[in-house]
Amino acid sequence: MRYRSLLTVLASLPLLSSPELRAQRPTLSAAVRSYVAVDSPIVALTHVRVIDGTGAPARDDQTLIIRDGRIAALGAARSVAVPSGAQVVDLTGKTVIPGLVMVHEHLFYPTGPGVYGNVAESFTRLYLAGGVTSMRTGGNMNGFGEIGIKRAIDAGKKPGPWIDATAPYLEGPGLGLDQVHELTGPDDARRMVNFWADAGATSFKAYMHITRAELGAAIVEAHKRGLKVTGHLCSVTYREAAALGIDDLDHGFFVSTDFVADKKPDECPGQGAGMTALGAADPAGDVLRSLIADLVRRHVALTSTPTVFETFVPGRPLPPGLDVLEPQLRAQFEARHAATAANTTSIFSSLFAKELAMELAFARAGGLLLVGTDPTGGGGVIAGYSNQRALELLVEGGFTPLEAIRIGTLNGATFLGRANRAGSIVVGKDADLVVIAGDPSTRIGDVRNVQIVFKQGIGYDPAKLIESVKGKVGLF
Repeated sequence: MRYRSLLTVLASLPLLSSPELRAQRPTLSAAVRSYVAVDSPIVALTHVRVIDGTGAPARDDQTLIIRDGRIAALGAARSVAVPSGAQVVDLTGKTVIPGLVMVHEHLFYPTGPGVYGNVAESFTRLYLAGGVTSMRTGGNMNGFGEIGIKRAIDAGKKPGPWIDATAPYLEGPGLGLDQVHELTGPDDARRMVNFWADAGATSFKAYMHITRAELGAAIVEAHKRGLKVTGHLCSVTYREAAALGIDDLDHGFFVSTDFVADKKPDECPGQGAGMTALGAADPAGDVLRSLIADLVRRHVALTSTPTVFETFVPGRPLPPGLDVLEPQLRAQFEARHAATAANTTSIFSSLFAKELAMELAFARAGGLLLVGTDPTGGGGVIAGYSNQRALELLVEGGFTPLEAIRIGTLNGATFLGRANRAGSIVVGKDADLVVIAGDPSTRIGDVRNVQIVFKQGIGYDPAKLIESVKGKVGLF
């Protein structure tokens, strides 16, 4: 994340306090306050370009008033009066977008063969530094730790986004990871859902070797609790999962096994077989159109995760943010990246572009497309940095910059049931905002130029958040 400091502006402005404001928002710990650049009851962002997250054109020379953590006024700078006592930040030439709302994030990272290390402390800071103010974790390897850090953030004890905390994976035998429980049947799936919902989990993730009976039982039980289920599937096809009532399917069409001709019920033919079949499918053909129509009709969302798959495509640049990794992990990924570059027969050379086209077709057909990053695979997908990169890749796939920003903000908030509070810049909503140097409505790459991130009206310094974990990600 390239950073151009606002501190020279902020240092000259008086910080205000208010007992009423403190009553409405959590009291920040000293540790959290060390990352804060703006914390005043009333803040005026003046002469700023506004991209509101709805897909509407950018509006130049606007003034946005934040009062007690919410957006109190928004309009042309010439017509919005700055309240007396407001902390004024002149953002001439800069842009504000809604805080990113991304829905396939993780608080773990691959640290060795078949091992995923808990990096919740460092990743929550990096997500916030990258502009992510709300997120759903797309699977949990940390058990209670993931729920615990959500609660700590909500209480103001730690910095980070608002988190929809997913329970540990709903998975059957076959994955071979000691960190993942293997379901024994539908009753076990129901027990898992109720246990983790009682413990504080707010979302569920089905995985590759779950059966239809287990998935159906989990969905029914989760829906009884008002909670949603997503899936990275293999043994169950997308059509089968949609018929069972699943809410969201992860990884676009990359992991769909609907195109495998000899697919056996409740058996995973392997992700390689699924991708080979997908690679042979016609992105404009009747089979895909029919599948998309079924998903749209059943209101099943689709989550794009282009950043993790880009790391498997030969010839792609090194992903951003590697310097925050512990040196051994960085070297480990760079070696894998070099090996990927030398692979002249990789299926991802052609499949990556085809997948992006399929996701575009899903959205154009009226489907709710979401986006996330999935910091797993072979590494290199870094919280915050990868969220910005995901928007760039959506544009590469054919979306306009404004559409990509909507997918990464309002679409995510809509799916999470938070559109009344987040996802777009509207008077009355939480002041979850990202200040950017440049104009991402015309150059989506400008989303990397994050200057300050507001969460409920409190402005965080991304440079300080990044510096606190630089060279240490993988250790905590």
